[in-house]
Amino acid sequence: MAPDPNSASGSGTRDETSVKVPSKDSKRKDERKDEDLSEEDLALKQQLELYVERVQDPDPGLQKVALESMRQEIRTSTSSMTSVPKPLKFLRPHYGNLKAYYETMGDSDLKKYLADILSVLALTMSAEGERESLKYRLLGSEGDIGSWGHEYVRNLAGEIAQEYTKRQSDEGPIDDLMELVQEIVAFHMKHNAEPEAVDLLMEVEDLDLLVEHVDSTNFKRTCLYLTSAARYLPGPDDMLVLDIAYMIYLKFEEYSNALQIALFLDNLQYVRQIFTSCDDLLRKKQFCYILARHGVSFELDDDMVADDDERYVLQDIINNMRFSEGYLTLARDIEVMEPKSPEDIYKAHLLDGRASAGASVDSARQNLAATFVNAFVNAGFGQDKLMTVPSDASSGASGNWLFKNKEHGKMSAAASLGMILLWDVDAGLAQIDKYFHSTDNHVIAGALLGVGIINCGVRNDCDPALALLGDYVNKEDPSVRIGAIMGLGIAYAGTQNEQIRRKLSAILGDAKTPPDVIAFSAISLGLICVGSCNEEVAQAIIFALMDRSESELGEPLTRLIPLGLGLLYLGKQESVEATAEVSKTFNDKIRKYCDMTLLSCAYAGTGNVLKVQNLLGHCAQHLEKGETHQGPAVLGIAMVAMAEELGVEMAIRSLEHLLQYGEQNIRRVVPLALGLLCISNPKVNVMDTLSRLSHDTDSEVAMAAVISLGLIGAGTNNARIAGMLRNLSSYYYKDANLLFCVRIAQGLVHLGKGLLTLNPYHSDRFLLSPSALAGIVTMLFASLDMKAIIVGKYHYVLYFLVLAMQPRMLMTVDENLKPLSVPARVGQAVDVVGQAGRPKTITGFQTHSTPVLLAAGDRAELATEKYIPLSPILEGYVILKENPEYREEH
Repeated sequence: MAPDPNSASGSGTRDETSVKVPSKDSKRKDERKDEDLSEEDLALKQQLELYVERVQDPDPGLQKVALESMRQEIRTSTSSMTSVPKPLKFLRPHYGNLKAYYETMGDSDLKKYLADILSVLALTMSAEGERESLKYRLLGSEGDIGSWGHEYVRNLAGEIAQEYTKRQSDEGPIDDLMELVQEIVAFHMKHNAEPEAVDLLMEVEDLDLLVEHVDSTNFKRTCLYLTSAARYLPGPDDMLVLDIAYMIYLKFEEYSNALQIALFLDNLQYVRQIFTSCDDLLRKKQFCYILARHGVSFELDDDMVADDDERYVLQDIINNMRFSEGYLTLARDIEVMEPKSPEDIYKAHLLDGRASAGASVDSARQNLAATFVNAFVNAGFGQDKLMTVPSDASSGASGNWLFKNKEHGKMSAAASLGMILLWDVDAGLAQIDKYFHSTDNHVIAGALLGVGIINCGVRNDCDPALALLGDYVNKEDPSVRIGAIMGLGIAYAGTQNEQIRRKLSAILGDAKTPPDVIAFSAISLGLICVGSCNEEVAQAIIFALMDRSESELGEPLTRLIPLGLGLLYLGKQESVEATAEVSKTFNDKIRKYCDMTLLSCAYAGTGNVLKVQNLLGHCAQHLEKGETHQGPAVLGIAMVAMAEELGVEMAIRSLEHLLQYGEQNIRRVVPLALGLLCISNPKVNVMDTLSRLSHDTDSEVAMAAVISLGLIGAGTNNARIAGMLRNLSSYYYKDANLLFCVRIAQGLVHLGKGLLTLNPYHSDRFLLSPSALAGIVTMLFASLDMKAIIVGKYHYVLYFLVLAMQPRMLMTVDENLKPLSVPARVGQAVDVVGQAGRPKTITGFQTHSTPVLLAAGDRAELATEKYIPLSPILEGYVILKENPEYREEH
């Protein structure tokens, strides 16, 4: 590996000639330059020139002294790096000489000494791409590299990366490089430059080295850098990086962080490992809260929690059994228990005369809108002014409201009771029971859906939802079947329940099943097995698609079947490829549509840039009428790009371009895509775009924009959006369809009276809850054909949003899981990855006592030292334990 001496000395002599024979002008310049220098500098310059001559002296003793002194001068000056250090500046003209002399020296310690110095000089002198600094470093003595200063080490790391790629392509040995890498990494880790150490190891593809170099002082920062870098790495590197972070967290017993990475990787083996390696019961309770928030169904066994009673307590947390209780505690604390009526939301008195005059007529359409508004606003509160009115009056007022709706409207009305009693299984089932005795099929269907909604996200050992809904799945009436199937899909989303899977697959295989029942079965299967890549389910759905006739494929609802297939692969990237190949054999009418849907779902939440480009390419084509596949492609851009902030910003810009240059069928979907990118996070620029589109001449564009205004403001009570929607309600007071959409949006903005969010991301935007995203995406795909589905007779698809509803709170509890009020600071989160020191993680904070609400992009930290939180991220339920070292200040 040693370089050819002739070539090196050749280049050396060339340098020498250029140095040795200056013209007279430059001589004069030099003299003038010397005059500009201060006396100290001049002395230093002459001193160094003397050393250079001495180094070339035949006497080894003199050489050694000269090298030592030179080394001393360089070292003492490399500490500050604002400008080129003086010694390096003055030694520049002699670099060529020294290089040439080095080549003539015999092997000795002195030669290595000189190599060290040349390596440092090469920092400022060597030509681009020569990597001389590294070359002389490898030839030099094995000394401590850190003593030459940070900049030198940084430069070396850069050259190593280049050299490594070159040797990889030439298949040269890399052992000498790796030794140097070890030294550099150790240096970086000691000097708070963790990101640089990680970068170097990524370049030389050996991140495993990191685990032995981290210590208790720097592992948090290292892991923070690893997890945030993972988003921008191509697969499979990103998974490797997260694996390393997981190992490091386990090594230092930071189990909560490790659990978050395990969930991100969707690796249940890791989750088990965390439960078995941690012996602190309190921390295990905190893990259960994290699992419950993510919506994973997870069974604890004896190895994870030995004691039976404890295991039941923990399993109840994972199953969200006490979820409703905590939510109502929050509501009482914030004092919003008072039920609201739709009129309180519409605020018609704030508008001018004409709109309020027309609204007094009791139309079924207006009542249906009011049903949804009422359900969204009072979600989970267990009481409202339309459905749960106490039946003192002998007739019972709730019955009255139900019958103010027509046919399919009754289904949504009955189901809205489920939404109001959300998460409260015992009380809810008792209240909804009366509808099962109705003679009207639509009411029964609504009751079935309501049961599913109540059980959303709540698992129960006795499976009440399955017991109640299982028998209705194969009834005669299609709306009853849809109610039961959709209810099962919502109640068991993400559980991969065998029994239901078999039931629904059988429906898909039955030739006599009506097309709308097939569509809902496919969606429910997709929700129950979300992200499971289950082969059998995929086959059942594929066969159901192949059996559809030409005319059925044109139906709006049939287009939900490919979505059911896509949900099986939600976020699972390459796993979709086999199924995607099969989809190429489908009927022309649906082939491309299916292809786009599968691609969008498989890469949802991955931020994969190449897939976004691919989807944008499909959107750029100007097609003849009747092509439907661009809808899922536009939604796909949002689904893939929503993974991180940068992607979101860029996607918003790309969607602006699509608005300007795209065909009409693309313009209809852009608002929905914007709604998904900023769900429950009203960004001003997006709000303005949607406000502009809500007055569009094409009513489909306007409807999509209005619904999206509701989505971006969901649960925020955003006053600006509320005002826009009020104005739209008077603008569209004659257009029943648009007015219906405006009402739905008004309900969404005040979701849960401002306590709920639809954002599928949680834990500081790190984790994506699969069932939540599945619910939102299903509702958006249904909105691709507003007129047929949302404003038509399948308006109850809006209830799929319940899968994403979560309280946007921080609830602190004590060791017995009872609410505990402590002061907490809430402010805008600041990105502190790779910053030096201990930067503040939030800015512009206010101090409240918990429980507190967190808006999008907010972060909380405790404002007291008295307790230690068991979760690194303060969101949802956080268990606090008393700090043993805390002393009251007198």
